[in-house]
Parts: sequence; C-alpha cells; structure tokens
Amino acid sequence: MTNGRSTTPHQSAQHVVGLYTAEQKRRRDESVWTLVQGILAPVQFLVFIVSAGLVIRTLVNGEGYDLATASVVLKTLILYTIMITGAIWEKVVFGKYLFAQAFFWEDVFSMLVLALHTAYLAALWTGGMSKTALLWLALAAYAAYVINAVQFVLKLRAARLQAAEMAQKESTPNAENSFADSEGLPA
Repeated sequence: MTNGRSTTPHQSAQHVVGLYTAEQKRRRDESVWTLVQGILAPVQFLVFIVSAGLVIRTLVNGEGYDLATASVVLKTLILYTIMITGAIWEKVVFGKYLFAQAFFWEDVFSMLVLALHTAYLAALWTGGMSKTALLWLALAAYAAYVINAVQFVLKLRAARLQAAEMAQKESTPNAENSFADSEGLPA
C-alpha cells in the first residue's frame, strides 16, 4: 500500500503523490494527449451547455427540434473523441487504456455516459423513440455527463491539493525544529 492505495509490483518502488507516481507524472506532463484532453474537456462542456439549452427550449415550447438534435449529435461526437483520446492518454500515463486504478470509478461511470449517448444515437437513427422521448433521453445522458464531469474535477482537484500539500511539507522544515529554532532553543 502506498498513500492508502494498493500498488502493483511495477509501482511498489516508486513514490506515489496524489494520483501519480513520479514516473506517471512525468509521462502525463510530457504527453501531447494531456494537452488534447485539456482542450477537448472545455469544448465539450461548452457544447453541452448550448445543447442542454436547446434541448430544454424544445421540450418547453416545441421549437427548434432539428437544431437541438444536431447539437446532441455534435455533443456525442465530441464525447466519443474525448473518450478515445482519454483512453490513449490513460495508456500513455498508466499503461492501461481504461480502468487504471487512479481513475477506475470515473471510467466505470463514463461507460454509463457513453451508453446513454449511444442509445440516443441508436434511437435517433432507427426512429425507435418519439421526438419528446429522444429529448428526455438526451437530458438523461447529459445528467450522467455532469455527474461524471464532477467526478473528474473533484479527483483532479484533490490530487492537486494533495500534491501541493506534499510539496509544502517537503519545503517546510520540521515544525518542532522551526519552533525551537525561533525561540533560540536547541533543536
């Protein structure tokens, strides 16, 4: 166990800080896929916000179904893109395309998000649902997307805070010694 996590034999000799070992952090920082994810995530969120507004508008007043549908399809295509590039990123950083220990539960929930978006496309393509049912399915997919996005944001925020705390501890002398030194007492 390292930092409350079980480690693989490959990781056991490496120090884990936050989500990453030092080697994983280096790979993350050097990977072009980190930049790709950093660009795609806010683009997807922006498309989501616009699309959700269009879907809700259509449900409320019945106007703009084609535009709302096009926006859901665009959101889904961006989701597929971010999932594929995210799997590549995970392979580069953690050695697994999906379900790496650091992001296991986020990846599990991502599968639900993908399933709901894919169900929307399948129902749209086959005509298997009414327009109203399709719009509700899109909102269900979007609700799952929001939960998944919050999972990732909280995980990354916690990792940043943990890494900052570790860096602070490494750069600050032992608290007892600092107090003793400030009082002119032997350490």
